Amino acid sequence: MAIRFLLTNDDGIYARGLSALYQELSKDAECLVVAPEIEQSAVGHAITIARPLMVRKDRKNGNFLGYAVAGTPADCVKIGICELAGGPVDLVVSGINRGANVGINVLYSGTVSAATEAAIQGVPSMAISLDTREEADFTAAARFARKMAAFILENPLPHVALNVNVPAIPEEEIRGVVVAKQGRERLMESFDKRIDPRENTYYWLAGETELPVHEDDESDCSALKRGMITITPICYDLTRHDLLDGLKTRVRAHFSGLGTTVVLKGE
Repeated sequence: MAIRFLLTNDDGIYARGLSALYQELSKDAECLVVAPEIEQSAVGHAITIARPLMVRKDRKNGNFLGYAVAGTPADCVKIGICELAGGPVDLVVSGINRGANVGINVLYSGTVSAATEAAIQGVPSMAISLDTREEADFTAAARFARKMAAFILENPLPHVALNVNVPAIPEEEIRGVVVAKQGRERLMESFDKRIDPRENTYYWLAGETELPVHEDDESDCSALKRGMITITPICYDLTRHDLLDGLKTRVRAHFSGLGTTVVLKGE
C-alpha cells in the first residue's frame, strides 16, 4: 500500500511554500493537499462551528490541485483526515510557512496548530517554517522536510507534533540540526491607530518580535538565530504537572477554611 501524506498550511492553498513541499514530498508518497482557501495566519487552533465548512476542489493549469477549505488550518486537518483522504493518512505536514514559528508565537501559529490537530487525531505530524518574511526560495526547506518525513515514519512519536524551523540562509551555511525547547521570544505589541473616511477609529497590530534578555541558548529562538535547523516536540497537554501537588495543598487549605468540602480527584 502506498504511503499517504496530507499537506496543509496557513498561508493559503496557492502559497509557494506549500507548492514546494508538495513537489518534494510527492517523490516518496501520495500527497493530498487540503488547505485554507485564503490566508489564515495567526488564527491559532481555531475551528469552525458556527457556520458550514465549505470545501471545493481546486485546480491549477487544469490539473487537480487539492481541496480549498473556507476555514482554518485545524479545520483542514480535521476534515482532511475524517472525510477527504478516503483512507488512512500516514503523515500530516503543515507548511512551508513564510516566517519562523518559535517561542511564544507557536501558540498563535496556524501552521503549528494544524500539526498539533493531527497529533490530537493520532496521526504523526510536523510543521515546517522558513525564517523569513521576504519572498524566498523554499527549495532547501522542502528538501529537509522530505528528510524529516522519512525520519518520522521510521521513528513515530504518538500524539506529538514536531515543530521544525529552517534558517533562511544558503543551504551550505546551515550549521546543523538541533533538538531545542520552545523559547520565550514574543511579539512586543504596538498598535497603529488610524481613522477611516467615516471618522471611525481602527487599529493595525504592529510591533517587533524580540528575544528576552535572558533567553536560554538551548531554545528554538536562539538556535535558529545561530543558523541551526531546530526541531521541537509539541504537546497539546497544557497542564503544568510540576505544580499539581503544590496547588492541591493550597486549594485544600484555602477552601477547607471556608467550610467547603474539598474533593481532589485522585485522592
